[in-house]
Amino acid sequence: MGEMNTADMLVRCLENEGVEYVFGLPGEENLHVLEALKHSSIQFITTRHEQGAAFMADLYGRLTGKAGICLSTLGPGATNLMTGVADANLDGAPVVAITGQVGTDRMHIESHQYLDLVAMFAPVTKWNTQIVRPSNTSEIVRKAFKLAQSEKPGAVHIDLPENIAAMPVFGEPLTKDEREKTYASFRSIGKAAVAISKAKNPLILVGNGAIRAHAAEALTEFATRMNIPVINTFMGKGVIPYTHPLALWTMGLQQRDHVSCAFDETDLVIAVGYDLIEYSPKKWNPEGKIPIIHIGASHAEIDSSFIPLVEVVGDISDSLNEIMKQADREGKATPHAVELRSDIRADYEQYANDEGFPIKPQKLIYDLRQVMGPEDIVISDVGAHKMWMARHYHCDRPNTCIISNGFAAMGIAMPGAIAAKLVHPDRNVVAVTGDGGFMMNCQELETALRVGTNFVTLIFNDGGYGLIEWKQHNQFGDSAFIKFGNPDFVKFAESMGLKGYRVNSVAEFIPTLKEALSQDVPTVIDCPVDYGENLRFSQKAGDLSCKM
Repeated sequence: MGEMNTADMLVRCLENEGVEYVFGLPGEENLHVLEALKHSSIQFITTRHEQGAAFMADLYGRLTGKAGICLSTLGPGATNLMTGVADANLDGAPVVAITGQVGTDRMHIESHQYLDLVAMFAPVTKWNTQIVRPSNTSEIVRKAFKLAQSEKPGAVHIDLPENIAAMPVFGEPLTKDEREKTYASFRSIGKAAVAISKAKNPLILVGNGAIRAHAAEALTEFATRMNIPVINTFMGKGVIPYTHPLALWTMGLQQRDHVSCAFDETDLVIAVGYDLIEYSPKKWNPEGKIPIIHIGASHAEIDSSFIPLVEVVGDISDSLNEIMKQADREGKATPHAVELRSDIRADYEQYANDEGFPIKPQKLIYDLRQVMGPEDIVISDVGAHKMWMARHYHCDRPNTCIISNGFAAMGIAMPGAIAAKLVHPDRNVVAVTGDGGFMMNCQELETALRVGTNFVTLIFNDGGYGLIEWKQHNQFGDSAFIKFGNPDFVKFAESMGLKGYRVNSVAEFIPTLKEALSQDVPTVIDCPVDYGENLRFSQKAGDLSCKM
């Protein structure tokens, strides 16, 4: 390839990995990387904050399965990057974070903006390292991508000192290795088949691992043929279509709901691609007495409430297909949990014609679902609205409702929507956020306008941190320190060259949303929401009795 510097080699390695975008900010210590990117096929997307860059890489990785790339300079740039990197790592999204750094000749003394970034990123990554020998660059980049994209995916970090970036290097990027499928043992499949055959009231609990493994079709066929109801986590939405007669929708609200009754009655939980971080098994199996089968691409995490009878470890689709061949549920009665479906659906549909204003979150989400197509994407930020989105926004297909429920960082929705629109420019994308989360990364709407990613931001506006208020009332009967003021969101959007809307009645919402989705610029919808429903739901949950 001829002579080049380390930064050139780094970028050529990124090209070799098929990288389309690098999200980040320019800085003094990454100047050589920026110069190399200027002459690259990779599109550098300049963001307004490093956290936004990391969230974009996070969502790109989650939607594609390929590592998203974010770049920052040293010191404050790197510390800003960390929240999004941590989110990707705990959500199981492949990300490669690259930071600039002072020269190696400055690291032994007190130096401007210098922090030990390898030590700092260690707790929030699968692996991280510093390039100190230019000749090692291709090995480091290949290892970074291999680890980031291997099950369970996550974040890795590469630190590049500025003097090393400028040093000459010879060589070529390493050849990518193809990931071979692994298959579960015959013994584990047979043992799982026997347990499933014997169970009277089994449940399937499906999580994000099934989406990462592209196992939706196999899971739906398995549930249908075995006649076993399915409950998904927040991050497992769409693995089975919500209209399927065995779909019992979502668990994970941290208080009793209809699906809690299913766990009360079950004699076997078949956990498929279930990551414990999504919702602790201590919430649904506190005494550790429910028998469990673990089906996943990797072994189960250790937890006293999650001790499987058998672990079926390998390609999830293959495991489900092989278990189907051996399990015999002929003549078995439909599990009792299916009876819950009518109550769950009735609860969902009771708000279809609600006219209250401010709008109840259930109604707002019901109407949102009516407008969005089966392939369209919503990205939920974190807050009270996230709990309602998890409970009431239902999906036909995987990765059409994106919820961060590992690290669960506020501010993810709008940067995430930029990435979603880049990956799927032909789909409608809506970022659903509270007014608190909106103000954390609203500056990225300028990025969205600049790069031509036209999506809708829907603000659930209640003038405070609604989720914390909900929890304070549940625990103490009162709230404190959660209220704040907001700008005029319509004027805010218009000041950035966007379209802004304010909803003034229930009847306005659907036509406003349709108009916003038709615009050729990003749009913002300010919608007052009635979070009095939070406490009413808590009261109903406390009074819930199981009728099965």
